[in-house]
Amino acid sequence: MLGTFISDLTLQLLSFVAQNERESIRKRQAEGIASAKARGVKFGRPVKKPPDDFSKLVKEWESGKIVFEEALERTGLKESSFYRRLREFRANSEK
Repeated sequence: MLGTFISDLTLQLLSFVAQNERESIRKRQAEGIASAKARGVKFGRPVKKPPDDFSKLVKEWESGKIVFEEALERTGLKESSFYRRLREFRANSEK
């Protein structure tokens, strides 16, 4: 019975130490992120801009003059990025 008590106490002590360490890691991480943002560091992937003639390419694609794969190749975008830029283009052209 005393052995069980000691092992439970040891387990609780180790759990407490691990929890405190995790909280301090999260605090240091948050401070580091805030410091980096204050210095102007950008997080995440860089944004890939569509080419300047994107509207022309979209019109050609919509009219059937070029196929979708050619539009992707000429813009240099992946499919998901192309559709995202297309949504943004259409939203801006409606304004």
